[in-house]
Amino acid sequence: MQVGFIGLGQMGGGMVANLKKAGHALVIHDLKRAAAERHLAAGATWADSPRAVAATADVVFLSLPAPPDVTAVAMGPDGVLSGIGKDQACFDLSTNSVATVRALHAAFLEKGAHFLDAPVSGGPAGAASGKLAIWVGGERRLFDAHKAELDSMSDQASYIGAIGAGTIAKLTHNCAGAAINCVLAEVFTMGIKAGVDPVSLWAAVRQGASGRARVFDRLGNHFLTGQYDPPPFALRLLHKDVSLATQLGREVDVPMRMTNLALQELTEAMNRGWGARGSSSFMLLQQERAGIPPLAVDPADIRAVLDSEAGSNK
Repeated sequence: MQVGFIGLGQMGGGMVANLKKAGHALVIHDLKRAAAERHLAAGATWADSPRAVAATADVVFLSLPAPPDVTAVAMGPDGVLSGIGKDQACFDLSTNSVATVRALHAAFLEKGAHFLDAPVSGGPAGAASGKLAIWVGGERRLFDAHKAELDSMSDQASYIGAIGAGTIAKLTHNCAGAAINCVLAEVFTMGIKAGVDPVSLWAAVRQGASGRARVFDRLGNHFLTGQYDPPPFALRLLHKDVSLATQLGREVDVPMRMTNLALQELTEAMNRGWGARGSSSFMLLQQERAGIPPLAVDPADIRAVLDSEAGSNK
């Protein structure tokens, strides 16, 4: 298998090195040839354009900064589409827009080729170590056909669904991380300014219920299944706790905009008469606003995901 790779920056450089380590033959390209030198020294072959990469390789991977860069490399006069063969695949490892990957997918199909979105998560350190998630959207058979190359770059390559699904997963992940960090900044500045040593505060809260759980795992308990009754912890108690926290913020003069928005959500849920329901029942409000049916995932499907991961970590 001749693997083509375009984009040899912090992310792409690490992934190319791992592809080479796994024994794949590589043809590579970057706007700056200097970025390719260490890979050429390790045995990779240089191509003068994205078109030349696609014409030479059996599969092409892109790792580029932004949607316009991906479009230019894929669709430009000397782009991947002009050199790719029938039924060949191009995987976009960049963080792209859903509209862009769907448009590129349609353009590649017109030529009988395939474009898949495959954004990654793990940062430069993960790209270098191979401890990387790759979330793939597109045709399942192409994910299966190139799983060996994906596994050479990643320890968590997953098929998510139709074209765009991988990008949606990546945007969901990164947006959640940004929002969570905003709230953490608020509550930790509150705790520190209220008089607790930063390390002592961090050491304490990471052993609490939220600290011990993986961030997204708790969605499987109630949000995804729609099971809020009987409550392990009642909404009225969480409302009381967050009210006390925002009160403390006022007392020590710490702005808590995000936390006050959360309190507004809890208050609205309380006004619905949900005080005796589970503490996360306020999340139903956003489902209503989004216009999606109430979620009711089978708990067995949640367990299957967790059991599968537990098995892979043994």
